[in-house]
Amino acid sequence: MSVWSRRRLLGVAAASAAAALTRRLPVLAAPRPASVTDRGEYEPWLEIDAAALRRNVAEVSRLVEGRPILAVVKNNAYGLGLETVGPLLDPLPAIAGLAVVKADEAIRLKDAGVQKAVLVMGLVSESEAVELARRDVRLAPFARDAGDQLTRISRRLGRSVPVHLYLDTGMNRLGMPYYRAAPWIRDLAARPELTIEGTFMSFTEDLAFDPEQLQRFRDLADGLQRSGVKLGRLHAASSHGLFLRRDAYLDMVRPGLALYGAYPSGTAELGLAQLAPVFRLKARVVDVQQLRSGDSASYDRGYTASKPTWIAIIPAGHADGYPRGAVKGCQVLIGERLYPVIAAVSASHTIVEVGDQQTVEVGDEATLVGPDRPEITPNGVAQRAGVSVYDILMHLSALLPKRVTQG
Repeated sequence: MSVWSRRRLLGVAAASAAAALTRRLPVLAAPRPASVTDRGEYEPWLEIDAAALRRNVAEVSRLVEGRPILAVVKNNAYGLGLETVGPLLDPLPAIAGLAVVKADEAIRLKDAGVQKAVLVMGLVSESEAVELARRDVRLAPFARDAGDQLTRISRRLGRSVPVHLYLDTGMNRLGMPYYRAAPWIRDLAARPELTIEGTFMSFTEDLAFDPEQLQRFRDLADGLQRSGVKLGRLHAASSHGLFLRRDAYLDMVRPGLALYGAYPSGTAELGLAQLAPVFRLKARVVDVQQLRSGDSASYDRGYTASKPTWIAIIPAGHADGYPRGAVKGCQVLIGERLYPVIAAVSASHTIVEVGDQQTVEVGDEATLVGPDRPEITPNGVAQRAGVSVYDILMHLSALLPKRVTQG
């Protein structure tokens, strides 16, 4: 599969310039092995497994006993690509809609052909709100003057604006504070210019405080509903809540990380769901060298060979999303073997120790993160690199080419 990218475009431009020169000057070059030229491009890419994504959605649906899933695809679908992941989730029956935090992300999803409801869980300007509402994107009001703004937007468009009310029960980040919310909600519910499709909150993910947050949310919702206020679907549980706050499933759940096959810290051991990573971060080996005893590799001479040792260089680094901390114990899968990361993870390269024998060739595929071994899953890499599993996904470069497979 051919994937165009910034590097390939630059390469084409350079090749064109070189072609002009070769009309006048003969060029002598050593022949390259056919095995190299046949391997394709030497840059990292993401492989997205659509079948694994479907299985994870089905597993989450089983865990939450069939409740609707509002799939969170914020931050470029957790690094996997909005335009790739959005259309894969859209047709799945268990998915009620998709949620993002920025106006641009919602527009990108709609431009990619997503038909189901998209919710923006963040503040947008009035001009952005008009455009989003025109595209049937759901807004998440939490400002005091939201009612007047939504009324203006509704009258401008000539129809009701669908919303999910954003409440703050102790996160103190976004949302209308719960202790001021009742009159605000009653005012919004009385306006024909908007339709309340849902009401939601976010947990701090502090196990001691979360129950109090949930109780605040429930008390407020119960009181309003008893007085006849319709709040739509109530939702609070993120991926963390799927495993640790089963009492917060409510009417709908709102996971992100779990859909992509990673577990919030400390939850995989609970055995509540069998998830599989839906992506592989891959690249082809660009060089294989034999270090002599005493030779060093990479910046600050981060690795020194104690005996003749083969190493392999992989053209993927921290600018692509692979963590610098991978040198603390991460491994890379090449063929059927795992090789330890050594020296330093630079912006564009990672080095692995091959060993006494050359068992790796230029052009071999390397998987830095993926489902194929426990050591290279997102959770496995995060643990060894000493970072959050969220970083493993969300720090993936948006420029990485995406290739969709079916398992």
